[in-house]
Amino acid sequence: MRWWYLTLAVVGTIVPYSFFAPWLLEHGLNIRLMVTELFSTRVGAFFGCDVFVSAVALLSFIRRDGKARDNSLRWVPMVATCLVGVSCGLPLFLFLRERNLASDI
Repeated sequence: MRWWYLTLAVVGTIVPYSFFAPWLLEHGLNIRLMVTELFSTRVGAFFGCDVFVSAVALLSFIRRDGKARDNSLRWVPMVATCLVGVSCGLPLFLFLRERNLASDI
């Protein structure tokens, strides 16, 4: 499963950024415009809020589980979650978790 998780982390980076990169090239890092466009419709607001809450939950879980399992690389999926999103951070965390579990055997 760990290689599947790593594949999903890569896909979870490429797919969202394939939409974000052209917007970023056109508008630059205009946070105000990005937030305005994200929340310009109720559907967009739904997805924005869903991802935000999911990211907070994931960061909390990574912190707790990573500390309990003494995973020194727990910061990597936390940074990935903040810079890319849950679509990268969650599978990356699961990859590292599976790798650590396999090394404990």
